[in-house]
Amino acid sequence: MNKYESVIIINPNIEEAGLKALEEKFTGLINENGKVESVENMGKKRLAYEIKKNKEGIYMLFNFEANPDSIAELERVYRITDDIIKFIVVRKDVA
Repeated sequence: MNKYESVIIINPNIEEAGLKALEEKFTGLINENGKVESVENMGKKRLAYEIKKNKEGIYMLFNFEANPDSIAELERVYRITDDIIKFIVVRKDVA
C-alpha cells in the first residue's frame, strides 16, 4: 500500500450537513481498500481564478494509505460528484 494525499475543492454554497456527508462518503470509500490517516477541513478560501462560476471554495485534505488500483475509482467518484469543483490525488514519497 502507498501513502497518498488528496485535496478537494468543494462548492462554497454547500451546507454544513452536506459537507459532513461528503467527508463521510469519501472516508468510507477510501477505507474500503485502504486506511484514512487524517481528514482536515481547511475552510473556505478564495480561488486564484474562477472555477465553474465560483470565486471561492471549501478545501478539504485527506491523508491516506491505499492500493494503487483504488485511486482510479476514487477519482471517478470525485468526477461525478456535483459539489466537487476540483480535486487532486498525489502519491507521497516515503524515503
